[in-house]
Amino acid sequence: MEIQGQISEIIYQNEINSYTIALFEIEEESITIVGYLPFVNNGDSLKIVGKYVTHQEYGEQFKIDTFEKIMPETSEALEKYLANGTIKGIGPSIAKKIVQTFGEDTINVFRYDPHKLAQIRGISKEKAVEMGEIFIENWELWQIVSFLERFGIGPANAKKVYKLLGVNAIDEIESNPYVLIECFINVDFKKLDKMALDLGVSYDNSKRIKSGIKYSLMTISYNGHTCCLKQNLISYVENLLGVNEDDIDTQLIDLNIKEEIYIEKRDEEEWVYLYPFYIAELNITQKIILLDSAKNIKKVPKFDNELNFVEKNSNIHLSEKQKEAIKAVNDNNVCVISGGPGTGKTTIIKSIIEIYKMHNKKVVLCAPTGRAAKRMTETTGEESKTLHRLLEIGKIEEEGKIASIDYDVAPIDADLIVIDEMSMVDVFLMNYLLKAVYQGTKLIMVGDVDQLPSVGPGSILKDIINSEKVTIVHLNKIFRQAAKSKIILNAHRVNNGELFINNKDFIEEDLIDGSINIDIIENKKKVKNNIELKEDFFYINENIQDRALDQIVSLCTGRLANYGNYDFFNNIQVLSATKKGILGTRELNKILQQEINPTSIEKRERKSGEIIFREGDRVMQIKNNYDIFWERKNNEYENGNGVFNGELGNILKINESEKQIKIKFDDEKVAWYTFSDLDQIEHAYAITIHKSQGSEFDVVIIVAPQTSPILLTRNLLYTGITRAKKLLIIVSNDKIIKYMIQNEDHKKRNTGLEYKLKEI
Repeated sequence: MEIQGQISEIIYQNEINSYTIALFEIEEESITIVGYLPFVNNGDSLKIVGKYVTHQEYGEQFKIDTFEKIMPETSEALEKYLANGTIKGIGPSIAKKIVQTFGEDTINVFRYDPHKLAQIRGISKEKAVEMGEIFIENWELWQIVSFLERFGIGPANAKKVYKLLGVNAIDEIESNPYVLIECFINVDFKKLDKMALDLGVSYDNSKRIKSGIKYSLMTISYNGHTCCLKQNLISYVENLLGVNEDDIDTQLIDLNIKEEIYIEKRDEEEWVYLYPFYIAELNITQKIILLDSAKNIKKVPKFDNELNFVEKNSNIHLSEKQKEAIKAVNDNNVCVISGGPGTGKTTIIKSIIEIYKMHNKKVVLCAPTGRAAKRMTETTGEESKTLHRLLEIGKIEEEGKIASIDYDVAPIDADLIVIDEMSMVDVFLMNYLLKAVYQGTKLIMVGDVDQLPSVGPGSILKDIINSEKVTIVHLNKIFRQAAKSKIILNAHRVNNGELFINNKDFIEEDLIDGSINIDIIENKKKVKNNIELKEDFFYINENIQDRALDQIVSLCTGRLANYGNYDFFNNIQVLSATKKGILGTRELNKILQQEINPTSIEKRERKSGEIIFREGDRVMQIKNNYDIFWERKNNEYENGNGVFNGELGNILKINESEKQIKIKFDDEKVAWYTFSDLDQIEHAYAITIHKSQGSEFDVVIIVAPQTSPILLTRNLLYTGITRAKKLLIIVSNDKIIKYMIQNEDHKKRNTGLEYKLKEI
C-alpha cells in the first residue's frame, strides 16, 4: 500500500540504524508509522510503501517497507519543512517570511539562486549561500535513498553508504557500482552486478572482475577459510561473472601488485588471500617464532623442588604427563597443552599459577568468550578475562567488514599468559593478541583440537599443533576420578569413533600414573577395584519427532528432580544440532518459553518481529555490540562497554515508558537495550551446539534430529557432549547417532599458518 503525507512529530529515532516511530499526517488524519527512515526530520514530506499492522499494545500502525522523500507540495507543508530546524538559521518566523516572499518558487531559490534569500531581513549574503548549500546536501541525501532503493538496497544500508561515500555517493556508485562491495554492506552480489550491467558496465570491465574476485574471497572466509587455491578461485569467478580465465588472471596480477590480495606460492600450488588475511597469518607466524626463540627470562629455578612442594601443598598426585606439561611451560616461552575432558588440563593450569605466584610472577588468564572466562575463574580461583576485555578492544569492525590488521591493542602486562579454549580463537583475534604480548612473556595455549573450530576464519590451534614448531603436550589419559563419569568416557569414545557406553555396559581400567589410558577402554568388561560409574549420562532413542519433543519438554519441566535440585534457568541448557525444524532452536524456543515462562499478567512483554520477549526470558546476544554500556555490582562496582556474540543472560525488566529492556548476563553484567536493539538478541532456552562453544552447563540436553548432513558430524556431537558438567541427556535415534560418529568430516579449512610456521 502506498500513502503520501508529512511527518508531524518524530516520537523515537535510533541514532545508529535510523529505526523511527513517528506521527504522519495524511489528509485529515494522523497515523503512526514505524520503520527505517534515515535522513528524515519533522516536517518532511514522504511517499511511503508498506502495510497496516496491529500492535498488541499500541494499536494500528503503518509498517514501512520503502519510502521516498518528496518536496512539499503546498505552501503550508513547505513552511513546516523549512521550520523543522535542519537548516541552520531558519526557524518558524523566517520560514514563514521565505514562503510568503517566494511562494511556489521557494525550492528553486534554494537550489539555484540562494543569494536571493538575503532579501529576507535577518539573512546575510553569507548565510543565504550557506542555507542553499545545506538544502542541496539534504536533497542529495534524499536521492541516495531512492537511488539505492531501485537496486534492493534498503534505507538502513543507504545510511551506511552515505557515511562512507558522502554526498557524492550517487556519482561514485554510477561510475563504479562495485564500490558497494568495498562498503561490505552484505548486498547480494548478483543484484549488485545486475545493477552495474544495467548502468552500462561491460562484462570484462576491470572493476567488475576485481570486485568479483574480492567478493569470492570474502565468501570463502564465511566458511572459515583464509585462502583459496588460485585455480579454484578462477573457476568460481568464471561461473560468477561469465568472463574468461585470461581476464581474471590479469586482474589477479593487478590486485596482487596493489596489495589488495596476496598470491602465496607453496611448492607447485598458488593460494590466493585477501591481503589482510595473509598479513594476519604472517604476523602470527613471525610473533610466535620471535616469542619462542627469545631468551627464557621467566624460567623458575629449581623447578622440580617447586613442583613437589605444590603437589604436596595442594594434596594432589600429578601424573607424569601432567608434570611433563608443567615442566614444558617452564622450559619454553611458547607451549600448547591439548587434551579432551578429564585429562587434567585444569590441574595443570592451577599448578602453573601456584608455582609462578610463589616467585611473584604475574599470571594472566584469558579466554575467547565471557562464559569460558567465567568457567576458568571458577575452576582456578583466579580472575580470567575475555580476550576483548584483556586487549581493551573497542569497535574493531563493522558487521560484514574485514577486521583491521592495524588495530592498536593494549599491551598485556604479564610474565605468563594462559589462553583457554584456543580452538575458538580465529586468525584476527590471534593477530591482535600476539601484537599485545611483550617479548619475554610466556604464552600457554590450552585447548581441545577435536572440538568445533572457531566461528571466524582460520584454524589456529590445529595449525600450530600440526606445524610442530613449538612445544606441544598431548594429554591422552583420563584420570581415575574423571573416569567415573560416563559423560567423559562417552566423549572420548565418540571422539575415537566408537558408540556410547549403554547403562548396563562397563569398562576395564588400566591405571597408569594414576590415570586411565583411554586407548584400552572397552565395552562390557567388569570394572576392577569396584570403581562405581556415575549415572550422569542418558541416551533416549526416539524416532518420532513429536515424542522426542515431549521428552525434551518433560526433561526441562521437573522430570530431573530425582537426579538433583536442577532449576531450568540456573542449571539446564538445551542444545540442538540445527536451527530449523520442530527440533531446531527456533521452534524449541517458542515451545519452551510457553512451557517454562508463559504469559502472565505479572510479566511485561515486548514483541520484536515474530518474537515475543517476556520478563524472565532466557536470551542470547547474537552479534558483537562494542558500544552498549553495562555495569556490574559484586564486591565492588565496575562498568564498561561491549556485549559480545554468544553471551547468555535473562531479561530482568521491560520498561515501556523508557522503551528499554534490562538484561542480566551470566557474568553478572547488567545492560539496558532499547527496543530498536532487540534484533541483537534472541531466545536461548535452546541454542545451537555451535553457539555453546566455550560454555559449560550443569545439565545439558542434546537434541540431534534429522537435518542437513553437513551439520551431523562427529566433532559437533563431541563438542555438545563436553558442554555438560553433571548430567547429560541425548535425545536422538540410533541411525543419526551412528551417522554422526562415523562422519569424521571436519570440513578442512584452507589456511596457510601451518605452512608458514614450517617454512620459517
